[in-house]
Amino acid sequence: MRVLVTGCAGFIGSRVSTLLVDQGHEVRGIDNLSDDYDVRMKDWRVENFLKSSSVEWVNGDITDRGQIVELVSDFKPDAVINLAARAGVRQSIENPWAYYETNVTGTLNLLEACKDAGVTRFLLSSTSSVYGENKMPFDEDAEIGTLLSPYAASKKAAEDLCRLYNYQFDFDITVFRFFTVYGPSGRPDMSLFRFVKWIAEEEPLQLNGDGTQKRDFTHVDDVARGVVAALDRKPGYETINLGSDRPVEMNTVIEEIEKALGKTATVERHPFHPTDVPATWANISRARELLGWEPQVSLIEGVASVVDWYRENRDWAKDIQL
Repeated sequence: MRVLVTGCAGFIGSRVSTLLVDQGHEVRGIDNLSDDYDVRMKDWRVENFLKSSSVEWVNGDITDRGQIVELVSDFKPDAVINLAARAGVRQSIENPWAYYETNVTGTLNLLEACKDAGVTRFLLSSTSSVYGENKMPFDEDAEIGTLLSPYAASKKAAEDLCRLYNYQFDFDITVFRFFTVYGPSGRPDMSLFRFVKWIAEEEPLQLNGDGTQKRDFTHVDDVARGVVAALDRKPGYETINLGSDRPVEMNTVIEEIEKALGKTATVERHPFHPTDVPATWANISRARELLGWEPQVSLIEGVASVVDWYRENRDWAKDIQL
């Protein structure tokens, strides 16, 4: 199958791209290597994932309508996996325009280019943030009420566009709602990378709240498997949670990192942020039923993978700005 992957140098996109190649698919990627976080992390993924797997990719932006039309019409993919996104809840408060431009306009550009080229298989990355403060475990059919950030609102808008293109143009759409994805070379704005760096470098660990809030941490390798497992489905329109189904307190995560590093954290506590929710918890029964998918990486194994990666790359990773 010929697959176009957007955000191919991203945390999830780099894993999905290489997994597709390993399974024999023809992959073309696009990524703008944006500086929304330290670009050295993306450069590392390019060298260690894309180049090592010979993924063909272009430096480009899904917000550039002309470039996307040309890319889709030239490559003629059988499917598009849109993993390009501006991510991060708190940052979206400061610059909501960037989030809507990439997450909404970028998705619209891709859908229109696919429609014009006759490509009707489209997979979209969304987020557990769209659930807000919902009944747990979060179910894909739950009513979406209050959205707590421009990031969540932009991803919900992208989902709505996909539903429209399914209805009007008979696209086969799968929307994935990811839950707190972590792993080696993870985004430096996410808690796992920050906690590992702070504890490893014996810097104060900045924690919002008392640490009892829970997150459904999901390893990036499990997420990549789930995305690829849905590639050849013809679902009409479906939404699938990819999470661990095992919410963990932040205090417990810190303890596991301390064990893996052999160091003790110095925790500085701050007020709970208004964009945060007390807990996230994925109902993954749909992923089990439709994809035969189960998370395989335990929290202990996952934390160890992040710590090992950090130690191996500490000479430059320690200087990444958070």
